[in-house]
Amino acid sequence: MIGLIGAMAVEVEALMDKLTERRETTVGMDTFVSGKLFGQEAVLAVCGPGKINAALCAQSMILHFHPEWVLNLGVAGAGDTTVSIGDMVIAAAAVQHDVDTSPIGDPVGMVSKINLIEIPCDAALRQRLVKAASSLPDVKVHEGVIATGDQFINDGGVRARIHERFHAMAVEMEGGAVAQACFMHGVPCGVLRSISDQANGQSEMDYPTFTHLAAAHSQQVVERLLRS
Repeated sequence: MIGLIGAMAVEVEALMDKLTERRETTVGMDTFVSGKLFGQEAVLAVCGPGKINAALCAQSMILHFHPEWVLNLGVAGAGDTTVSIGDMVIAAAAVQHDVDTSPIGDPVGMVSKINLIEIPCDAALRQRLVKAASSLPDVKVHEGVIATGDQFINDGGVRARIHERFHAMAVEMEGGAVAQACFMHGVPCGVLRSISDQANGQSEMDYPTFTHLAAAHSQQVVERLLRS
């Protein structure tokens, strides 16, 4: 069984609609929808925005369904001016840009307990995602760091500071938390993002305009991944 997590319904609803032998399981406030997706056993969930929602959902999925790997998919803001709306970013690692215990001597971004700044994503799954994403027409694919924090980035200066510190190619609100939960449980993890906005002063206009297109792209990548 494989696990798929999106923050919002729009990010996974097209995949949920394709499930056969569909079953629903509620754990706490999360609903997990399982069945067969393109011939593979899968479980899908909408975790809600933010790191705590994402981490709790990922942990419940891991403990109740024991997926062989977990993919967090959806939309994100661009982490740099070289990344454009409609591009795909596949994480080699995830960071949590809003973690800062530097006043007591830690590096900015270091997550206590696992003592990492960059939480690695599974290399084999990343390669498969890159291959699947590269098959989409007219979509540019980037590999690199995806930066997570509990804020919607809508300021070019903030975006630039995150990129300067972490070399982030995308900024969003869940991937680093899913990656941490998976790392702590020894489950391979991937983070896939389709860019819906530039994470600058135009994001309040770009995001609602391009979210559905970006979400459709990430779901198309998952379909090609599983069918391969």
